[in-house]
Amino acid sequence: MTLQLSSLTPKQVVAELDRYIIGQDKAKRAVAIALRNRYRRAQLPKEQADEIIPRNILMIGPTGVGKTEIARRLASLARSPFVKVEATKYTEVGYIGRDVESMVRDLLDHSIRLVKAEKTVEIIEQVEEAVTNRLVDLLAGISKPRQATRRARPLPPSGEFVLADDSGEVEHVPTGHNGENTEDQIGEQHERIRERTRQRLLDGKCEDDEVEVNVEETSSMGIEVLSAHGLEEMGMQLQQMLGDSMPKRRKKRKLPVREAREVLKSQEIDRLLDMDAVVRIAIQRAEEHGIIFVDEIDKIAGVGRSSGPDVSREGVQRDILPLVEGTTVTTKYGPMKTDHVLFIAAGAFHMSKPSDLIPEFQGRFPIRVQLDALTKADFKRILVEPETAIAGQYAALLSTEGISIEYTEDGIDAIADVATQVNDQTENIGARRLSTVLEKVLEEISFEGADLRLAQIIINREYVMKMVADIAKDADVSRYIL
Repeated sequence: MTLQLSSLTPKQVVAELDRYIIGQDKAKRAVAIALRNRYRRAQLPKEQADEIIPRNILMIGPTGVGKTEIARRLASLARSPFVKVEATKYTEVGYIGRDVESMVRDLLDHSIRLVKAEKTVEIIEQVEEAVTNRLVDLLAGISKPRQATRRARPLPPSGEFVLADDSGEVEHVPTGHNGENTEDQIGEQHERIRERTRQRLLDGKCEDDEVEVNVEETSSMGIEVLSAHGLEEMGMQLQQMLGDSMPKRRKKRKLPVREAREVLKSQEIDRLLDMDAVVRIAIQRAEEHGIIFVDEIDKIAGVGRSSGPDVSREGVQRDILPLVEGTTVTTKYGPMKTDHVLFIAAGAFHMSKPSDLIPEFQGRFPIRVQLDALTKADFKRILVEPETAIAGQYAALLSTEGISIEYTEDGIDAIADVATQVNDQTENIGARRLSTVLEKVLEEISFEGADLRLAQIIINREYVMKMVADIAKDADVSRYIL
């Protein structure tokens, strides 16, 4: 079901999230209200709307309970620019490490890709037609600027000459007066060759034929090195200064038609798209509807005090604070404001608590949501209920080998049982434990998959316990294997 942003009521948002995420109703309600408030704000006069800031959300809960998935599905549902970052990747400005403003640049990059994809849909028919024409010309060996590149040889005895295309087919062209051909005759033969080639291309008979295409070479190694050493701002400025002035290098490559089609498609999209309009729309969308999800926020909470500079904890909080409060960030596409970007922060807060964050930072996340730890009953539902249920994913993978996997109810119960037991005995990693257990349960089937001749395999409690029970009982072994 595709919903427009204007029709997404909080109840509908929660219903959509329920299709993919089990439980966590309080968190779903919080993000649903935040999304609806964006629509409400858009209905207000500009002067009033500018004064309304987003109600940023702080999600508190153990790992693997759905914090990231809720934010990601929300952004996908609203078709909003979205970026997920880990707070631990950043350091205070002036020290080696990622600059916090790069999260805003990443958000704008994602917005550019979203808008470009939408605009491409509008011109896709033009693009495909242009690509087909270029492939026909390349396959037929016809170059419009230089038709002399066609192979033509006179045949005096029969009063004809031959036009041959790259497929090996020929056209016998009668000569004109004194054994010469008129341009009209040659043009007519060119057109017939092109039509034959077009039909072969449309019939899929040319996919393995090689054509020569021009491919742009881009080198950003120097900029990537600067970014890796914490000099991202300098690298961005260098790219801005040299981007348009440096000539683009092209080289010819021979590619099969199936690969050349994608290269030519990309070139045609770049040629036909109005990138100035794309950038303008993308900046506006990122500013008004962008969502930045900052994970592991608890890792930068100040626990205790040290004598040296706290460049990866409080220093990062102080640098993120202006972004959350609203500032203008310089990007390679132009300035972007963060006043109305929605920030969702999340953390387990095992070793710290939200009050360990600096007061100004706490104040910018007024909505606090506690996510619940998952139970065995939740695990059973996660395995089978969501549209992207993990048990179904594994069954789909094995179906490519002609193997049909059927889970019995007691088999699902056993998998959930083992995952709960291992989480209790070792580190609790939430629903991620299900992937580890399922990998072990299906390991033998996955390994033997191509050689198995069984049409259907039943995963019941007996099979599950046979594969993992001994490991799950030994806490020391399960710590490493499960």
